[in-house]
Amino acid sequence: MKSAMVLGATGLVGRTLVNMLLQDRRYSEVTCLVRKPLSSSMFRDPHNKLKPVVIDFDYFQDYQGYFSVNHVYCCLGTTLKKAGSKQAFRRVDFEYVHVAAQLTRAQRADSFVWISSVGADAKSSNFYLKVKGELENAIMRMPQLPNAAAVRPSLLLGDREESRTLEDLAQKTAPIWQSLMKGPLKKYRPVHAIDVARNMMSLQRW
Repeated sequence: MKSAMVLGATGLVGRTLVNMLLQDRRYSEVTCLVRKPLSSSMFRDPHNKLKPVVIDFDYFQDYQGYFSVNHVYCCLGTTLKKAGSKQAFRRVDFEYVHVAAQLTRAQRADSFVWISSVGADAKSSNFYLKVKGELENAIMRMPQLPNAAAVRPSLLLGDREESRTLEDLAQKTAPIWQSLMKGPLKKYRPVHAIDVARNMMSLQRW
């Protein structure tokens, strides 16, 4: 039996992933570090596996002990619009995730999987993709961090709590995108959250 930690449990992929982990018989416990108490209707937990812990992410390192699990899943992320500034965006999408990887290494978890983005490139002129690329480089160069892996989805499909214009448009036009994006363009197809969650689980060390 394995134990898991999920960061970003209330986001589109995070919610999907947590529900999958709770149904997976290979896991005996799923810890979620969250900013505020979880809604009881958000997850299906018939076996009492879910262990939510409310934390202050600005003092992330104070919660190092919770990283003593087998698998760490990091679904943290925001948008420039929601963050309000490039600095605030970078704090969430780079700093928090990077610290999570460091805590995973410190507690010797078996593996660390996080969400990046298709097109992530530290040399990109696009700020979003640049930050994602810089994070990939920083994590993959960390010594003694076993089995670190990133998933690189394009636009995400699924039911969000908040509205995002590009994702909403992708939902409506997904059949057209799927048929047009072939060959080298295939990686840019919109992808369902459940497929991203499955991919993350497949990358963990079993």
